[in-house]
Amino acid sequence: MSPSKQADVYFPDHGDPRYRVHRYELTLDYRPGPNRLGGTARLLALAGSEPLREVVLDLADFRIGRVLLDGKAAHYAHRGGKLRVKAARPIPAGAAFTVEVHYSGNPKPVRSQWGGLGWEELTDGALVASQPIGAPSWYPCNDRPADKASYLLSLTAPSPYTVVTGGRLLSRTTRASSSTWVYEQSAPTPSYLVGVAIAPLERVLLTGEVPQTAYVPAALLDRFTHDFGRQPQMMRFFSELFGPYPFDGYTVVVADEELDVPVEAQGMAVFGTNHVDGQLGWERLVAHELAHQWFGNSVTVADWRHIWLNEGFAKYAEWAWSEHAGGPAASIHAARAYAQLAELPQDLVLADPGRRLMFDDRVYERGGLAVFALRQALGDEAFAALLREWTAARRHGVVTTDDFLAHAGRYGGAELAGLFDAWLFQGALPAFPG
Repeated sequence: MSPSKQADVYFPDHGDPRYRVHRYELTLDYRPGPNRLGGTARLLALAGSEPLREVVLDLADFRIGRVLLDGKAAHYAHRGGKLRVKAARPIPAGAAFTVEVHYSGNPKPVRSQWGGLGWEELTDGALVASQPIGAPSWYPCNDRPADKASYLLSLTAPSPYTVVTGGRLLSRTTRASSSTWVYEQSAPTPSYLVGVAIAPLERVLLTGEVPQTAYVPAALLDRFTHDFGRQPQMMRFFSELFGPYPFDGYTVVVADEELDVPVEAQGMAVFGTNHVDGQLGWERLVAHELAHQWFGNSVTVADWRHIWLNEGFAKYAEWAWSEHAGGPAASIHAARAYAQLAELPQDLVLADPGRRLMFDDRVYERGGLAVFALRQALGDEAFAALLREWTAARRHGVVTTDDFLAHAGRYGGAELAGLFDAWLFQGALPAFPG
């Protein structure tokens, strides 16, 4: 069975591989004061290789108004984060079907070992950062990274608030004291990468070949202009190194709150006030989040075992940008990362770190070193060709570590096999590359 058709090993209770969604249409209304969210989610989906007697969706604790299956009222059960929609007759294998869920409630983060994930109330507004399992905190979904779909999102909020999500803004209409923002994300998107920000923010346009927009608290505009001023050059450099930017545009949001870490979404990234210091102090994170648009967002892991394919390349991108922009060379950053890793326990297997360690710093640093080791082994020209062909061949697709090894195998034989075995499948830290 294809990995994309299997349950996620780390989160087997999330998502259902027996069907796939190809489009979500979300029509929602949000009131920040009472933190009240309500509306309709319509899912257009396809059954898998077996008939479906029920459609199982991931959805947190909302009040369900009604549920329709192919336009008809359906029986359902909603408990334990699962909405089970009963089919009056089994949905035939391979058949298209629609589910429509009317719901409302007070959204809150999904509990996890990393804290709350998903919908989060801000001091003034709300923010969605769902990686890896927070999407059910605000809409019913098939919450697994391998199930990628297009999105039409219509969200109504009080007019002083700006509504931002990934994708193209189709319209903004104002009636009385509310505004409705309609966005289309046509590129296939996993549920965890649908980000939303609702807050009083100022719009900033950045120049460049790829449309780039920012939404920033008014008090931070000057610092933002300095800290993100080189993002258009960064976009140009990454487009040369990794291949053409894979989406219609790129949006940066600075939430008016401090955040532990920035978070990527499809065509979008969210930073906290603490990441804008007016001194380029966090520019490496600007590079990291932008790189995720290629590695993680366009080319998406089939399940979370393969997270190094997201974080290793994004970490390497930090080093590559530093080298390109006149800072320390990638080799210097790699040596620093190696020295740090050498002082830590050697009990992490990069290609399958386990759920507990999937966001461990060692996944990022060792992942970046594995990519740097590949560059050292191949040389810059072949390495760049490998990256561009990887992102082109797997554009908007779903991948595993084995897929990447097979792709890299076209550029090297036994030498690369040994390199990957040492860096990806063994716990001990290999010798420093090169």
